[in-house]
Amino acid sequence: MKIVYGIVVASLFAGTGFAQVRTEETKGGTASSDMRRPSIVGVAHIALKTDNLDSARKFYTGVLGLQEPFHYSEAGHLLLTYFKVNDHQYIEVFPSLKDAKEDRLSHISFETTDAEQLRAYLASRGVKVPDKLEPMGDGNRGFDVTDPDGHDVEFVEFRPGSLHSLSFGKALPSSRISQRIIHVGVVVKDREAADRFYKDVLGFREIWHGGMKDNETDWVDMRVPDGTDWLEYMLNVHDPDPKELGVMHHLALGVSSVKAGYETALKRGYTSEEKPQIGRDGKWQFNLYDPNFTRVELMEPKPVQKPCCAPMLK
Repeated sequence: MKIVYGIVVASLFAGTGFAQVRTEETKGGTASSDMRRPSIVGVAHIALKTDNLDSARKFYTGVLGLQEPFHYSEAGHLLLTYFKVNDHQYIEVFPSLKDAKEDRLSHISFETTDAEQLRAYLASRGVKVPDKLEPMGDGNRGFDVTDPDGHDVEFVEFRPGSLHSLSFGKALPSSRISQRIIHVGVVVKDREAADRFYKDVLGFREIWHGGMKDNETDWVDMRVPDGTDWLEYMLNVHDPDPKELGVMHHLALGVSSVKAGYETALKRGYTSEEKPQIGRDGKWQFNLYDPNFTRVELMEPKPVQKPCCAPMLK
């Protein structure tokens, strides 16, 4: 969730050497080459924008079968609503899309076990972070930074008494087409710059790369350091229109059977010219699209044939 009282989202770096450890005091913490990074355990949510919340509800609830256990408002104005995948993963939807050319992605979020320690750790690595953690509107602890491609990246620690923790064990119907977000994808223009942040600073590691051709790399899967979810770099994307950007800025839902998920979606009224197929990573997958073009990929977790381009690491 991006609603934080008193925090202005900070830009990631003040210079080109943002990922290098600095010996001077940094704003928001004292640099230390041996400061420990707390665990980053998985994808917490992806936050998207819509210009038609009713249509979004028909897709996320009607087609995907997710419940909407709570929402967040200020002064009687709805700011966002939450579609629950499991106790620790959500799809957040903001009814804030005003321009047809606007990116539908608001931000991505990863769960950490200690938001304050992660804030101090990032400060020690030269990353611009808030001076201190302020109360979040949903009752959790967290903060946002901006990655080298300008994406808003949030880190959240679930806290007792938050909207999320009060919903633990609830709103988990059998109608859910999936019970897990296994990855989120964002456009990356400079892989080396992204690696300096996600790999060198945060500890993500590559588990696979591939492309439309065997000798090209269009996608890089970067697993979180302390879990199984991953971030997918979407490379070689040039001047995308909103529809193409919706394909690139996506989420993947893990399913035991893509065929079953496909048939469920059709029974619930979803129409598509696409059909399930085996991707270049050797996994069965099927693409759905929400009313504002964001791609929701159903994916089986294990390859059924040899992936192209590189071995898939465990």
